[in-house]
Amino acid sequence: MLDMTNRHLICLLLALLCAPPVQASSQLALDKGCYSCHGEPPRRNAPSMAQLATDYARYRSQADAPRRLADKLREGGLFAHIAAHERLSPEECETLMRWIIEGAK
Repeated sequence: MLDMTNRHLICLLLALLCAPPVQASSQLALDKGCYSCHGEPPRRNAPSMAQLATDYARYRSQADAPRRLADKLREGGLFAHIAAHERLSPEECETLMRWIIEGAK
């Protein structure tokens, strides 16, 4: 029989195992090469991360926005087909979109 301490530990472990595999952070953007185009200064016509965060702040109140925008980004619907966007997994893309919407900090 499990005591309360063991039950709490098991609950914590289950929560960690069920957590999304990708962390929303500038590290993910760095790992995926996002700053190659969206850094400071940005490449060619690409907006910087700060510009993206400002532009996408309007989606903060929309719970489904990260998923919708991620789908469009990966499909090339937000911009032209960009290979780097299309190579992102759905989870990575949604995580990055959520991070950008929340201010990309």
